[in-house]
Amino acid sequence: MSTEIFLNVAPREVRAALLEDGVVQEIHIERPSRRGLVGHLYKGRVSRVLPGMQAAFVEIGLERTAFLHASDIARPASAGSAPDAAALLDVRRLVSEGEDVLVQVIKDPIGTKGARLTTYVSLPSKYVVYMPQGSGVGVSSRINEEGERQRLKTLIASLVAEGAAGAYIVRTAAQGASDEGLREDMAYLQKLWLHVRARNLQALAGQIVHEELALPLRILRDELARGVERVLVDSAAEHARMVSFAEDFIPGAASRIELYTGTKPIFDLQAIDAEISHALDPKVVLKSGGHLMIDQTEALTAIDVNTGAYVGHRNLEETIYRTNLEAAGAIARQLRLRNLGGIIIIDFIDMHDEAHRRQVLATLERALAADRAATQLTSLSPLGVVEMTRKRTRESLEQLLCEPCRTCQGRGFNKSAQTVCYEIFREIVRQSRQLASRELLILAHQDVVDRLLEEEAAATAELESQVGRPIRFQGEALYGVDQYDVVLV
Repeated sequence: MSTEIFLNVAPREVRAALLEDGVVQEIHIERPSRRGLVGHLYKGRVSRVLPGMQAAFVEIGLERTAFLHASDIARPASAGSAPDAAALLDVRRLVSEGEDVLVQVIKDPIGTKGARLTTYVSLPSKYVVYMPQGSGVGVSSRINEEGERQRLKTLIASLVAEGAAGAYIVRTAAQGASDEGLREDMAYLQKLWLHVRARNLQALAGQIVHEELALPLRILRDELARGVERVLVDSAAEHARMVSFAEDFIPGAASRIELYTGTKPIFDLQAIDAEISHALDPKVVLKSGGHLMIDQTEALTAIDVNTGAYVGHRNLEETIYRTNLEAAGAIARQLRLRNLGGIIIIDFIDMHDEAHRRQVLATLERALAADRAATQLTSLSPLGVVEMTRKRTRESLEQLLCEPCRTCQGRGFNKSAQTVCYEIFREIVRQSRQLASRELLILAHQDVVDRLLEEEAAATAELESQVGRPIRFQGEALYGVDQYDVVLV
């Protein structure tokens, strides 16, 4: 499988697209005003401790206070060595109001929720991740060859100074890495941790202590080791920075970073902008003629599979089976492309054949294997529904690029003009009984006014007679359909 990264650098926005065999799989967007916070370290101050939730709220200088659960708080040495000992402790024994703590963001603020924090700091480099509060050596499960796993684990353990604190996780990129490369990585992380501790001592509460790399360099660190064949970037300055970074931290990778000098916008080369636009549409058309409907809410994401125009060639069961198979692959791609996380409910078309049901679920599992975000699947229910979760660390593409509709306030619907007319009738009766006036002036959307004067003209005349005073109507261009005012004149 051929993997490429296209990087578009603009003055106020950087966009990266990950393509596999020419098909866009992931989109990453970073803006100075809304840069992702995952990986950032802050000196936080505990503002509230909530024993009932076993959590605390922490001020880290953002608009909303961040959330720190007891299970994400490094336990004191006296708490024991069990991995879940922190979860068993009362949060009041772990932190107290007004206390300053070094915290790391593990989930960006999303919607009305603040950032999620941990005090278990992790510092990544090319080959390893260093966790100062942990102990031991682990190896990425993606390194399958047992001999290589053992080599890396033994080597890292031998390089750790006797009595030194902290744990190391060997990343997938370390497969085949030299002893010297691993030694340099570990030395770099030790220096970085000393720098973080020094900055934390000097910083004031709410200040940032250490920032995660910017998107272009983060993409290099995280993706080049996964078999990326080419990174194409359209900025000469960013290209120079990326090459310099690769030469320092990713030996042999600088030659894969190319400067794009064509006249055509880089995201037009593989219709990436069109893919982004399609990813904001709730409807996803399948090649067979079927389609998906994706509905993202704050609580969960619902995905409905429909046969649409696909009629098949054999029988109904075969048509449904083929549509569900195609949908399973398309769903896995859409989850990555749109960066959908949290609880996801997939409503496949009902299948009666048990073998077909197993095959559709297996296809979905295989398609999700390429996703770096952790996923969990349940079995297919008798109703054809699959419940799954996908780890969410940053905003979805829709949340990043869009805002709630100003007309409907994000509800996704408006009251009909007819409904608003009847609301106005009720409000006229209410107002006329409470306050005296010469006449009533109704300010409303023009569609509502037109209906009141045409289809509802008889009812309006009857109401005018009932309240005993004239009623005037005035269309307001800036009003939404369900906005109106009853003014007593």
